[in-house]
Amino acid sequence: MRSFDLLIIGAGSGNSIIGPEHDSWDIAIAERALFGGTCLNVGCIPSKMFVYTSELAELSNHGKNFGLDTRFKRADWPAIRDRIFGRIDPLAASGLEYRHGLPNVTVFEHSARFVAPMQVAVGNEVITAERIVIAAGAGPSIPPIVGLEDCGYHTSDTIMRVDTLPNRLLVIGGGYIAAELGNVMGVLGSDVTFILRGETFLRREDTEISSRFTDAYNRKFNVLFHTRIIEACREGGEVVLHVSSNGETSEQLRGDVLLVATGRRPNTEPLNLTAAGIDTDKRGYIMTDDQCRTNVDNVWALGDIANPIQLKHVANHEARVVRHNLTLTDTDDPVTVDHRFIPHAVFGSPQVASVGLTESDCRRNGISYAGYVHPYSSTAYGWAMEDTTSVVKVIADSETQLLLGAHIIGPQASTLIQQLIQCMHFGLTVSEIAHEQYYIHPALPEVIEQALIGLEREL
Repeated sequence: MRSFDLLIIGAGSGNSIIGPEHDSWDIAIAERALFGGTCLNVGCIPSKMFVYTSELAELSNHGKNFGLDTRFKRADWPAIRDRIFGRIDPLAASGLEYRHGLPNVTVFEHSARFVAPMQVAVGNEVITAERIVIAAGAGPSIPPIVGLEDCGYHTSDTIMRVDTLPNRLLVIGGGYIAAELGNVMGVLGSDVTFILRGETFLRREDTEISSRFTDAYNRKFNVLFHTRIIEACREGGEVVLHVSSNGETSEQLRGDVLLVATGRRPNTEPLNLTAAGIDTDKRGYIMTDDQCRTNVDNVWALGDIANPIQLKHVANHEARVVRHNLTLTDTDDPVTVDHRFIPHAVFGSPQVASVGLTESDCRRNGISYAGYVHPYSSTAYGWAMEDTTSVVKVIADSETQLLLGAHIIGPQASTLIQQLIQCMHFGLTVSEIAHEQYYIHPALPEVIEQALIGLEREL
């Protein structure tokens, strides 16, 4: 049995753990799929390249509002797809080639499965290691719908590589994956129907934001709310869904392509963690402490397989923590994760960004707070964009005047929120953020300044 100093299972954020400080270590990496993990190959990077393309198409249809004769005519889907993956696929291949070329790294292009504590089967071989880092990510969660497995469907892992843009796309789900990819294909030319169990998109967002987002998508697309899928089947070239909306008699929905976007679950099952004695919670996530350590000595876990938040910037943060703690000496202090202010964004149209508590969170936790909503349209740049729907919502503690949460829906939301993330991290009050710095006029960040001034009046 070969023994290594370090075994890393998963080559997404886990691949970033290896640094010059490990040059003397004998390291193994086990990766069953493409190097770079979810984000590079089937997640953040390609999806946002599609998003940007669709944004250009959508903007061109609004030219007449500004005296411009611009129109979006059609999308060359193969050209769009090939431009994106023509850049991404070589990155994954070069990452694998680079790791293969390091004298102290052995790459196993196989699934990993524990067969005993600190013993892992990779392909036809069993190996062991002094330290093990599990960073095997997550995969699509598929609902138990009768006939679904046989009718043919796509997930976020496959939909971006289809050969042709579907004429009719059925989307199951109302979360960020459904919102982003459904919008991309809808803008580029598909007739999109969303099927939601509940009454809103993005139900985990602040109510103000999810309501506005839902209204926007309800105007753009065919959306079925409170809808239950009874059965799925295929009839010739069509996917057929038998659904019941609001408890009424079932009806049929027909489409060319079905996208199932109902969340993602950790890839723990194939790892046989029971054999290793590694604890998971009831949802299957590996349980870790604030140093990303599992209950088994010298075994760490990070990213989507251990954190339900499932964000690349969270996985990267945890990888930096693990990288530091792997090489501790007797005189070094370990570092811990800081998950106090984790932001996220939804790159739909409109764009959404959020950090911290929602109003519902504050009420549920009995926190005395004040909230304020400010429209883009009250700023000079909002005027320039002819924006009438976008807003910034800020929430602060009534006693400390510290920001508790910030929620933005509108253009550049994911960029605008960064200033507020920093202010929350460094403990600045609403007054300090609003008044003790310059805001460039007439740039869009003035909407942040004005929202904070409005919130200050409510405190």
